[in-house]
Amino acid sequence: KTAWLCQFVVGADGCCGVVCEHSAFEGIVLVQCTEYLLKYMIGSPSKLVRAASVSELPAPRRLRWKCSPEIHKLLASSADKLQRQVKNLDMNVYKFCDYGKEFIKKQKMSPDAYIQVALQLAFYRCHSRPVSTYESASIRRFKQGRVDNIRSATPEALTFVKAMTDGKLRTSDTEKMEMLRDAITAQTKYTILSITGMAIDNHLLGLRELAHELKMEKPEIFQDEAFLVSNQFILSTSQVPTTVEMFCCYGPVVPNGYGACYNPQSDHIIFSVSSFLDSPQTCSAEFVKCLVQGLMDIGDLCNTCNSSSNTTQKKQGQTLETHTQTETNWQSKTPQRPADKTESQQSLPQFVLKTPDQTKVEAQTQTSSLAETPALKNESKS
Repeated sequence: KTAWLCQFVVGADGCCGVVCEHSAFEGIVLVQCTEYLLKYMIGSPSKLVRAASVSELPAPRRLRWKCSPEIHKLLASSADKLQRQVKNLDMNVYKFCDYGKEFIKKQKMSPDAYIQVALQLAFYRCHSRPVSTYESASIRRFKQGRVDNIRSATPEALTFVKAMTDGKLRTSDTEKMEMLRDAITAQTKYTILSITGMAIDNHLLGLRELAHELKMEKPEIFQDEAFLVSNQFILSTSQVPTTVEMFCCYGPVVPNGYGACYNPQSDHIIFSVSSFLDSPQTCSAEFVKCLVQGLMDIGDLCNTCNSSSNTTQKKQGQTLETHTQTETNWQSKTPQRPADKTESQQSLPQFVLKTPDQTKVEAQTQTSSLAETPALKNESKS
């Protein structure tokens, strides 16, 4: 049995790509190989000139295969099946340019978790329900490790997307922001569990395969309806970041599902969304539309809450400054009792007050011996 790993495809319009068989390796391996090749080509254009040793090679010739009529029939059938699958694939590649991972980092959030919550919001807007979601988690830190599953459809994500889509809830922006942070925190925690070997899917898979190898009766858990539904990944997602302008894509894993691969860059995010045209339940263009709207809504929510927070902190800082100045003016108008020699050698402590944005406002009492003895600094947190 012969298995192929990858095929290089060069289009007539100059567009190049690679088709790989996923069972052999992960997408990130292919990305690293492709990036190495592209950087080599860009950094060493002189090496791309046709070398004399290559010119001396004989011209390529087409191989003529001797096949029986039965083999020709099977080849024609396979080619026809492949063309039907190609025509049935609805692939939508979209470059979201309003912001990228740098904006998300400024919110002190994980870009991957942020995008996963946005994908949950997009699906909920399209279909008004959550579904089992798969996100690949690399476990290559373990010997022979491949991937495990990050289940992104968390209760916290559902709470957030309901608040963003149900106008009857009348949830404030502050509450929505808190829900967003809860959803991102839950996603981040599950990610850590997955990449450290503490997720559930690989363990359950191992138990199922052990039962099969030992010729045991299939355990009831693997026949339970909840288990079967939870493993129908209608939303299959993966982050494949790159350092050059390129992207990865793949098809859905179920007939009525979506494939969503994304590549977060500093100022933009590339999405590759796929579905099947013969499914009446899915539409790649509609999903992308909801995804863009969700990213814009979440970005606006972050900006609104940050603006409100900065305004509140600024007002608190101004109030603190006014109170400090009033206290200083009151002290300057109050008659001071002459200090004796002992008191003049000691300075009263200096207090540092902190506003919520950690801006220090210092108020120092004046003594007659300030030039002689340095003031002690004690900090108090407001």
